[in-house]
Parts: sequence; structure tokens; C-alpha cells
Amino acid sequence: MEIFLNKRAMRQVRLSVADAIEDGEIDALREDLVGVFSDDDIEEIERRIDSGDFYDFITEILEEWSGEDLDELMELLETQLADADVDLKYTAPENDDSDDDVEEEEEETEEELIVDESDDDV
Repeated sequence: MEIFLNKRAMRQVRLSVADAIEDGEIDALREDLVGVFSDDDIEEIERRIDSGDFYDFITEILEEWSGEDLDELMELLETQLADADVDLKYTAPENDDSDDDVEEEEEETEEELIVDESDDDV
């Protein structure tokens, strides 16, 4: 089985890792990691892992993680998934240039909201 995490998912993971490192709290990171996988992916992974529980699977990976960087976390995740015959593919965060695109989308959305609100006053 092969799972591909897109740029947006990796951006979310990168931000969550940065927050976890800064705060020393991994609960939000755990939720975000679970959230980047589709329900179908989670079901298939649960069939393949010993514990049968994806949330526990992610918890074990986070407990093994030193809490220092994204690369180590992704390597642990890849390794554990490979043991379950799941090939994890993703775009490395260093190559992620979608931040500019996301900022532009957010600006456009804000502009649309301003335009929409002015239409309501008429």
C-alpha cells in the first residue's frame, strides 16, 4: 500500500512539529498527524498494525521521537509504516513553496469577505 501526503498536509505537520517543540506538548501534534491521513488510509493501516489502533500507533511513534526535528519524526513514521507494508511518500518541507500560494489564497478570501459584506449593506 502507498500513501502520499501532499504539500498542504506536510505544511500542517511542519507547523505542528514547530509548535510541539516550542511548547513541549504533543497532543495537538498527535491530532494533526492523525488528521493528515484519510479515513480509508487509517482503516487500512489499522488492519496492518499489531495494535489495530492508529491513534495508539501514532502515540508510540511520538513517544519514540526525541522531540527535536521534523526529519526524525518523519523517518520514524516511515519506518513504522514500512514495517506494516505501507510506503509513505511526501514532499519534503524544504521543497514546500506552497506557503506563498496559501498566503495569496488567504488574502483573496479576506478580500472576497470584505466585498461580500459590503454587498449586504446595499
